[in-house]
Amino acid sequence: MALLAVTLFYGGNYVVAKIAMGEHLAPLGLIFIRVACSLPFFFIVHRALIGERVQRRDLPLFAACGLFGVAINQIFFLKGLDLTTEINASLIMITTPIVVVIFSRLLLKNPITPRKMIGILLGCVGAGLIISNGRSLQVDSGTFWGDLFIFLNAASYALYLVLVKPLTNRYHPLTIVKWVFLFGSLLALPIGWSDFASTQWSEFTGLIWMSVAYVVLFATFCTYLLNAIAIKGANPSLVSAYIYGQPLVATTLATLLGTDSLTSVKLLAAGLIFSGVYLVSSSSKTVNAG
Repeated sequence: MALLAVTLFYGGNYVVAKIAMGEHLAPLGLIFIRVACSLPFFFIVHRALIGERVQRRDLPLFAACGLFGVAINQIFFLKGLDLTTEINASLIMITTPIVVVIFSRLLLKNPITPRKMIGILLGCVGAGLIISNGRSLQVDSGTFWGDLFIFLNAASYALYLVLVKPLTNRYHPLTIVKWVFLFGSLLALPIGWSDFASTQWSEFTGLIWMSVAYVVLFATFCTYLLNAIAIKGANPSLVSAYIYGQPLVATTLATLLGTDSLTSVKLLAAGLIFSGVYLVSSSSKTVNAG
């Protein structure tokens, strides 16, 4: 249920965050708002309900999780979303389970079977098809940099899922998210300050304010908390596999609102990525994360 809620909240975020940024709020400014508003929530709720302390030896791992799970992850996501379309972004993000398997091999020495290797290749071809838009690769194409940033965001999030697993065996989910956000904020807040400070708040419409509130409350506070709860009882591959529900939500909303549309190239790429994710996930029962 936690993973399903994350899928719905984050699937809607592709469309809502795009509305929130618009003409009056830069991506890095929205990152500042996401982190600055969510961090106090996590501290207040943690202090009221848990109050758990962490061991000093785990601080470097918390810092790494904050770097890849909050700072780099959100910077590449919002910068990428600003430069590409909602459907492109949601399709590229479902390569995360494939990248999880790669990092699990590199960091945890988990074997990559022939079945997984085929899945990895299919997913990479599908992601490449979206990034190139079905043509020869051109860095000056309309969505190239946005699509590339989203892929780097997916890779960063995949690494976070692998790194955070050992912490879930020792700490409460609220404790984990609190410290991950604290370390992530050390990079995200300074980077986002300039765009935040130059934001023209008087230009915000009611729709923009509601969109920003959704991004902070549902797409940040709830999703990070629910993901931490979910990964405590599941392996990173299963958690990341739920990402493939996000394109359904994002595509439905974007199509209904008329902000994006499906094309034959996107459908072909989606088929390749979904096939790759299926092969990787169905052949990976567990991930030994320490």
